[in-house]
Amino acid sequence: MEKSIENIWKEGFLKSDALVAPKINNLYNQKSIHIIDKFKRMFKINLIAIVAFSFAFLIVSFLIGIPITGIIFFATLSVLVFINKQLLNDLEKIDLGISSYQYLKAFSQWINKQISINKKVSRFLYPIIFISMILGFWFKDAEGMPLGEKLVGEILVGFPDVYLIFGVPLIGIVIVLLILALLAFFGGRIYTWDLNIVYGRLFKKLEEMMTDIESLRN
Repeated sequence: MEKSIENIWKEGFLKSDALVAPKINNLYNQKSIHIIDKFKRMFKINLIAIVAFSFAFLIVSFLIGIPITGIIFFATLSVLVFINKQLLNDLEKIDLGISSYQYLKAFSQWINKQISINKKVSRFLYPIIFISMILGFWFKDAEGMPLGEKLVGEILVGFPDVYLIFGVPLIGIVIVLLILALLAFFGGRIYTWDLNIVYGRLFKKLEEMMTDIESLRN
């Protein structure tokens, strides 16, 4: 980088069409630097945490006898990390030679793009994680036979008229499909809720700063 974020902000605010009092200008310089740097740092840490957790869970899944869950879980989170790593690379490609105001607008647009993509991914992510848990425990060894088959056998002892499809109770299939549908439908909202927990305060500060800057420019 030939220019630091701080210099870009100084140049942007010191242009004739965006001139403000030096103290106010310096205040926004510091606030913007803090918010953008903190977001990048948190975003990178979250990606590292996801990778570490997926590796740890993969190992644990083999130890407790649900390797199918661990493998699917690991593969799914790996795709999630790959997508967001590409998004992070796009963030780094934003032209640092533009004015400070335009840079902040570009940063805001990147955030909106990142949220939109991850909301779509979440509609598949949560259902896949749920089905991986079902499959993992279904095929978990239980005294020489899959746990799922053992449970079905016990159900048939008490309810011999239960209708089966490929050895699985119909009511169980219906319940699983219903949960999958709900997770797919609410996946985007679940992601938004999770996102606000982690980044909510930063997004609020960014929105407030954009509003203040636009009012100063007008």
